[in-house]
Amino acid sequence: MSQTQITQEELSLLIEQTYKVENEFNELKSSYEHLQDTIERVVEFLPNAIWIVDENNNVFLQNSKARELWQLFELLEFKGDDYELNFEDKSYLIKSSTYKDKKMFSTTDITEQKRKENLATMGQMAAHFSHEIRNPIGSISLLSSTLKKRVIPENIPIVEEIQNSVYKIERIINATLMFSKGVQVNKKVFSWYTLQKNLILACGYYGYTKEIHFKFPDTDFEIDGDFELLEILFTNFLFNAIDAIELDENEDGYIELKYKFRDNKHKFYIYDSGIAIENKNELFEAFKSTKIKGNGLGLVLCREIAEAHDGGVELLNNDKKCFGIYIA
Repeated sequence: MSQTQITQEELSLLIEQTYKVENEFNELKSSYEHLQDTIERVVEFLPNAIWIVDENNNVFLQNSKARELWQLFELLEFKGDDYELNFEDKSYLIKSSTYKDKKMFSTTDITEQKRKENLATMGQMAAHFSHEIRNPIGSISLLSSTLKKRVIPENIPIVEEIQNSVYKIERIINATLMFSKGVQVNKKVFSWYTLQKNLILACGYYGYTKEIHFKFPDTDFEIDGDFELLEILFTNFLFNAIDAIELDENEDGYIELKYKFRDNKHKFYIYDSGIAIENKNELFEAFKSTKIKGNGLGLVLCREIAEAHDGGVELLNNDKKCFGIYIA
């Protein structure tokens, strides 16, 4: 029986083919690893959380954002349409799709988008109601002025209380309308003492029951700004300080407004002895008030007015309750 023999040439060719197959396999393996690494990097680079799961719902691939939201992953459902899911005070948009035996879930944090949408809706509603309220409030204001001239002296304080309440409502209406329309600045040079005089009158008209000591800057200077807007800004802070003192257990209080000109900016610092501020994180959040009687727009508008004057507003961390107000 004859036995097939492999020649030296055939053996060399076989070895050569084996090396070639091995090299092609190594190149294919390297290419696959490179492709897998690229996919993982792309998935990691995406701004949303990504999960890819197999037919047994075991995670096949995920990015770091997905790992942070592993508790959210347990709540996901595979649906044909996109849907929203609330989790730990945040809103997420959930997308899902399939490819062969794999399922992919994508979650996007839309909390800020939802907040802006809600603010826009609330702003539109508030502006509508403010327009509706403006006419009857105007009538009440006019009638109370007429009534004050005709009532007996003993009833004048009652009419004045009506006027103070109407004044507060008018401030809320004006703030709401300004918030919905946006701040428009009309700058002119004016004297600080002129504005300070109006602020003192406004505080007296605002009304309060306790003995409050006011201290204003004792030097005059010029400001290039919108007089009416800056009056709104400062009266908001002064009225907030008055409200804080009214809620304090002491029978009297003080409000101090200091001034410095530094770094080409007018810098004001307002202190008061009233109650402490709660929920500091919500100070400049529209429609979220840190006061019982607030509407949540006062400080928001103050910040917008200051920024419109190339400045800003901030709560300073020191021993006293102090706000910094900066105007260029």
